[in-house]
Amino acid sequence: MAAGGRGGTIGAVSSGETQRFWPRGAATGVGSMPGIDAAEAAAVVFGELPEFPHLPELPARGVGADVIGRAAALLVDLAVEVVPSGYRVTARPGRDHRRAVDLLRWDTDAVTEAAERSRPSVVKTQVAGPWTLAAGVELPRGHRVLTDEGALRDFTDSLVEGLAAHVTELADRTGARVVVQLDEPTLPSVLAGALSTPSGYGTVAAVPEPRARELLGTVVEAARAATGCPVVLHCCARRPPVGLLHASGADAISLDATLLRGAPGALLDEIGEAWDAGVTFLLGLVPSVEGEARLKLKELARPAFDLVDRLGFARETLAERAVPTPTCGLASADNDWVRRALSLARDLGKAFVEPVEGW
Repeated sequence: MAAGGRGGTIGAVSSGETQRFWPRGAATGVGSMPGIDAAEAAAVVFGELPEFPHLPELPARGVGADVIGRAAALLVDLAVEVVPSGYRVTARPGRDHRRAVDLLRWDTDAVTEAAERSRPSVVKTQVAGPWTLAAGVELPRGHRVLTDEGALRDFTDSLVEGLAAHVTELADRTGARVVVQLDEPTLPSVLAGALSTPSGYGTVAAVPEPRARELLGTVVEAARAATGCPVVLHCCARRPPVGLLHASGADAISLDATLLRGAPGALLDEIGEAWDAGVTFLLGLVPSVEGEARLKLKELARPAFDLVDRLGFARETLAERAVPTPTCGLASADNDWVRRALSLARDLGKAFVEPVEGW
């Protein structure tokens, strides 16, 4: 179990309602930021989100900085290289793998410096979940890792081991508790059997939900054991598999709340069951890129209000059970909007605690 930084050893997450390690009304980001300057990105995140900052990801740097490369940097005794079709398993770490490891190290250094100035009590780090990672890396013959049960098991074990070392280092370096967010953008395609085969003429067989839930739950449990903190599962798909994420043991679920308008009753039932069970929701409410219209805070909060209204919960529960975020990563945003978006997310969190008159 990782050390707890300020305040002593991290205790176990309580059963039932998720134990919150961040203040009421806190906001956070999804993960990615624009540009290539890790120090600047960390300064912006820790400055705008002082109560619940996160380790920034900078995919504009290219190989090793994207969601698969970041996860590959954590792997123990496994390595990847880049081929024309993407990432592929290789016998030993080469230039591509070493670059991914170096980028993550530089990002950790930048976060350490930012944390020394702001002294946060909790920091979030993001990594590709097991299904997204296994879908995004090829075996030597070109098939995806998820098609080989032995390789899938090896990759999952390696990811778990590397993630434990990463969060321990991050806790030691920042003096903060560490919340892990597992990103599963590819999970809906894995479940639907929508991933292409190497030939491009067929699709990989759909993974049954019980198997998907089992493997994801293994990583959730390991991440929770390594940190003693809640584990977030993130999927910004239009129709995220909330029921599966909940059943996998997620303490918190991150999704794009602006896509829930007109959501089918089955999805709302899944969200309601998770909410009723004590799961926290990281609600994407602030656009990831600036639009033509300048939205007011009340308009940005509307999807959250509509959600709890439709579920039959009091709006006051948002202060306890919701964390505002941008709708997804901010990699495509300009620098001015990044600061504005994170500031708006922070203002939404405060408004959930102390609602503005007339809302």
